[in-house]
Amino acid sequence: MTNKRLFDYLLDQVAKYPLEKAFGRKINGQWTYLSSQEMLRLANRASIGLLQLGLRPGDKVATVVYQTTPEWVALDYAMLQIGVINIPMYPTISSREYEYILQESEAKYCIAGDGDLLSKVLKAKEKLPALQEVFTFEQQEGARSWTSFLAPEDADFSELESYRAQIKPDDLATIIYTSGTTGNPKGVMLSHRNIVYNVETVRAMAPIEPGDRVLSFLPVSHVYERVATYLFTLAGASVSYTNTENLGGEDGDLRAIRPHFFTCVPRLLEKVYDRIYNKGLELKGPKRWLFFWALNLTDDWEFDKKYTGWKAFQWKIADKLIFSKWREALGGCVKGMTTGASACPTKILRSFNAAGIPVREVYGLSEVAPGLSINGFGPGEAMLGTVGPAMDGVELRLEHGPDFRPDEGEILAKTPGIMIGYYKKPEQTAEMIREINGERWLSTGDVGTFVDGPGGRKFLKITDRKKELLKTSGGKYVAPTPIESMLKEHHLVEQAMVVGENRKFVSALIVPSEQGLRDWCNKHQIAWTNLPEMIRNPKVIHRFEMLLERVNPHFNQVDQLKKFALLAEPWEPVKADGSEAELTPTLKMKRRVILEKCSNEIEKMYA
Repeated sequence: MTNKRLFDYLLDQVAKYPLEKAFGRKINGQWTYLSSQEMLRLANRASIGLLQLGLRPGDKVATVVYQTTPEWVALDYAMLQIGVINIPMYPTISSREYEYILQESEAKYCIAGDGDLLSKVLKAKEKLPALQEVFTFEQQEGARSWTSFLAPEDADFSELESYRAQIKPDDLATIIYTSGTTGNPKGVMLSHRNIVYNVETVRAMAPIEPGDRVLSFLPVSHVYERVATYLFTLAGASVSYTNTENLGGEDGDLRAIRPHFFTCVPRLLEKVYDRIYNKGLELKGPKRWLFFWALNLTDDWEFDKKYTGWKAFQWKIADKLIFSKWREALGGCVKGMTTGASACPTKILRSFNAAGIPVREVYGLSEVAPGLSINGFGPGEAMLGTVGPAMDGVELRLEHGPDFRPDEGEILAKTPGIMIGYYKKPEQTAEMIREINGERWLSTGDVGTFVDGPGGRKFLKITDRKKELLKTSGGKYVAPTPIESMLKEHHLVEQAMVVGENRKFVSALIVPSEQGLRDWCNKHQIAWTNLPEMIRNPKVIHRFEMLLERVNPHFNQVDQLKKFALLAEPWEPVKADGSEAELTPTLKMKRRVILEKCSNEIEKMYA
């Protein structure tokens, strides 16, 4: 691993493979780009401006945006090269959480994006005397734009060299506050070295070349996309920033940019798959038969599996008539994408890869900046049902115990990516990081097992979260995640959560897919009214009973679902009424919140 600092990647891009279209976004409906040189100049102007505001190395500045832009990236590089610490915040958190993060981090300034972000931060600022001023990226009433502190175009940037020279690889680069499924968010302190290790390790295996087009739409408040931003700069890729609302359709950004690579999350892949599946349901006659014939072929697909004879001919026909259209919907040029932040259903991974859209699942957490294992893109480097082998430089081990099956254990990791610690939380840091034989190991809190993979390598399989294991009243432990993942593979299921702590058996809370259920009702001549009424329809209930009968044989008897409750209200990361959301900003379930809100439905299942 090199001794690079993160800002070196932008300097290297300018020196080695400068791009005319390096960083872009839509302005008034037109794609507009900064060149590599223009990005560096904008970052330098921002660095001088931040210094003139009185900021010095170690000071904190918070940022919060709904959509990443080249301007945010420039500000990030501006802070990195003078040692100012960027504190990116999730846009969907509550004002109380803004207040908590801004107060604990001692941020002196905050730069906010569009929408309601300025008002949310200003509301928190009333209680934060240390927060000197809130700026905005776009012109908004009530605050100065960040352009107001930029140095002039012809400013002298020579003093920045002395700041860059003082910054060491082990210096703090950023504090990323985890969304957390319980309690207050924790500030993960990451050094340049932590993140550089991840960037350069993934760069060695990702199918990205200088000049490739990349689409970026995930929030940079999450370390996953933050690291991807540096990866794209290192690789010399042309990055176009957008959001998930503008991706699909004939006029969507996927078709406009025709990306070679992008990062995504399982929820997005599930939505794309559901949209494709529902389009298939709309077809008639031979076209419908052909669509589902091709889709059924994917059930047999595995990485590196070779087909010959009649089977190979079938795949060729399916690819030409069906799967080529899937690829074209994503722009037609995708060489690879990664999915992380939560578990991706195997059926989704199998279907996309079978269609010639290379999707690889990665595993990690914010505390390791963020990677631990990854399914690679080369032959023998990926295995369905796993999150891949350990990344180069990572050592994984399992800590077995009475709560786990014999081949399972909590995943412990030793990696150059292990965080410095939690900001101002030494006790919680000590719980997370332990010393084994003089070396720092991180307790992930995840439960997993190793399986034999291609080339004799050990591939990691995640079975659940340690804190999410259920213990029935009979003393048996149940891992809910695999059951939930299998339920969500079905096009009628939008969300699912398994319950059963201290109960005789396990059951499921299920939020049906409204579009999927509507299509099913139309197909079976059941008059549609609305979701709250339809989930009480005996025929609909019977259909979900059949789903449980199909899912249960895949699990041990103690893991099998005995009852279920259908819910009309989807779980969301932000609630319009201001109540506590059921999901984190990264769409992980807050099980405690869901249990509280659905207590009546749960009690009825066990009555």
